[in-house]
Amino acid sequence: MCFTSFSFAQNQLTGIQVLEKSIAFHDPNGNWDTFNGTLFVTMQTPKSSDRKSEITIDLANEYFYVKAERDTITTEYTIVKDTCSIAFNGNNKFTKATKEKYKLNCERATMYQNYYTYLYGLPMKLKDKGTIVYPKVIKKTFQGKEYLVVKASYSEEIGSDTWYFYFNPKTYAMEVYQFFKDKAKNDGEYILLTDTEIINDIKMPKNRAWYYNKNDEYLGTDMLSKEE
Repeated sequence: MCFTSFSFAQNQLTGIQVLEKSIAFHDPNGNWDTFNGTLFVTMQTPKSSDRKSEITIDLANEYFYVKAERDTITTEYTIVKDTCSIAFNGNNKFTKATKEKYKLNCERATMYQNYYTYLYGLPMKLKDKGTIVYPKVIKKTFQGKEYLVVKASYSEEIGSDTWYFYFNPKTYAMEVYQFFKDKAKNDGEYILLTDTEIINDIKMPKNRAWYYNKNDEYLGTDMLSKEE
């Protein structure tokens, strides 16, 4: 990982100002708050077969659905407001052993809902209640390219990780982000975003590649498409 910091002498923008410019780039018509659409995501990892997911997010109606297929296993999680339902290989009745082996529970359903809604809702999700966007903007170079970097953390009930978001200084597109649980230990991961898929007039990253901060080890790539 090659991050280099240097002074930022041009007209200084605050973190919120950079965020607003990025939201204007990614979601120019303000569609995220009422997003209702389906995403198809293929996850590739070095030591596993591909996992293909169909994800439906309907924010206005508080509806979330994810169907994931890998090898011979299919899991489905549905959340409607405060109600959760689960299916395993097309059946909503399964043994306790199956439930424990595949972690088939509503906590996992909520985890998937938060995960996909957060990542595909960025940078708009940084305006959510409980998000702390730091005012200072730092200019950094990563792999020979300059970025404006905004730091964000969260109130205690939301989360404890610290995030850094890297924006293109010309377009304000979000192109990299990084999180730490304990920065002193250089733990956590950084994520490279490449190419764009436009869904409901929102520019979302098509490819999302994950790496460990500590040693640049490649973890996998999520690839987004509008259809299977």
